[in-house]
Amino acid sequence: MTQLTTTKHRYGVFSANGSEDRLRLFAGSANIPLAQEVARYLGMGLGPMVRKSFADGEIYIQVQESIRGCDVYLIQPTCRPVNDHLTELLIMIDACRRASARQITAVLPYYGYARADRKTAGRESITAKLVANLIVQSGAQRVIAMDLHSAQIQGYFDIPCDHVYGSPVLFSYLLDKQLEDLVVVSPDVGGVARARAFAKKLNDSPLAIIDKRRQSHNVAEVMNVIGDVAGKTAVLVDDMIDTAGTITEAAKILRKEGARQVYACATHAVFSPPAIERLSSGCIEEVIVTNTIPVPQDCHFPQLKVLSVANLIGETIWRVHEDTSVSSMFR
Repeated sequence: MTQLTTTKHRYGVFSANGSEDRLRLFAGSANIPLAQEVARYLGMGLGPMVRKSFADGEIYIQVQESIRGCDVYLIQPTCRPVNDHLTELLIMIDACRRASARQITAVLPYYGYARADRKTAGRESITAKLVANLIVQSGAQRVIAMDLHSAQIQGYFDIPCDHVYGSPVLFSYLLDKQLEDLVVVSPDVGGVARARAFAKKLNDSPLAIIDKRRQSHNVAEVMNVIGDVAGKTAVLVDDMIDTAGTITEAAKILRKEGARQVYACATHAVFSPPAIERLSSGCIEEVIVTNTIPVPQDCHFPQLKVLSVANLIGETIWRVHEDTSVSSMFR
């Protein structure tokens, strides 16, 4: 029997005998520009899909090409409006399952509802697990997620979950800037592991930690800095920036402790009000984020730098499709 091999083609993915391969790529409405970039990296187009809403807000999805026996990848961050985009993802998965797709992979550049990943008080929902259950039950057979709020969320999925980090894009940009006397700062104790890994990639830079006490959701009180930041360029590292309370308070105390410059890095630019006002106040030299969540033009400000993770996601999809290692991308 002749063994067939697959190769990338500028107009799609084809097998050696010229027939179209099983890979299909579709996008929800949450971040179409990112999905288009991913499709260009893979050398293919996005699959045709009808997305519309009824008068009462119900979402309708129809796949407009045959995907029988295909490996389907659905790109949809569950960002604002979170409930609409999550529901749209679930309906997309169900539509592909009923269209006899061979395997359905939910590609989540941003995973909403991830912050409630454990019980910190009585009578709380663990929404990170609940949403994982919904995705699995709707028919997804694999998940590709980027920078989950906490690593244990991978275990909430009863299907394979490939956890991809956006940090290579961030520290590559910082290395190109050739900043001197760097110190990587975790804005809270929970982010120490992330900051330590980031510091190692930034030429083994020293690490500092902000001791923070949170009074309530989206309200942060910064107490003190553990580590030496005086006269250094401080790089704050977090997975997301929501209202920017944590980042801006951390930047202020770093300035107070003698930091020469402060840069803020995060994969997910949630940017809930009053984030823009806080981030553009002048206490941070540059706010570096990625395009896992679309940043509207009216949310741009002079200090903002948005980097693309499309190639990273595209390469992950290709390696999953080809059954090769994803973890080797970060060595």
